[in-house]
Amino acid sequence: MPKMKTKSSVKKRFKITATGKVLAGPGKKRHNLSARPQKAIRSNRGSQTLTHADGITVKQWAPYGLR
Repeated sequence: MPKMKTKSSVKKRFKITATGKVLAGPGKKRHNLSARPQKAIRSNRGSQTLTHADGITVKQWAPYGLR
């Protein structure tokens, strides 16, 4: 049986924590920031954990885990 491939986009965009949750960088922070409230810009800093359902999907795209 051949090895399964990991999606390249998932390698670049997500991390898996020690407890198995999936971390992702929030979207909507590259351009057009002047149209957003300052509170929205601040809350988009750092990483955010995905919902359980989205985390399952990401883990299927990375069958051997992520670093």
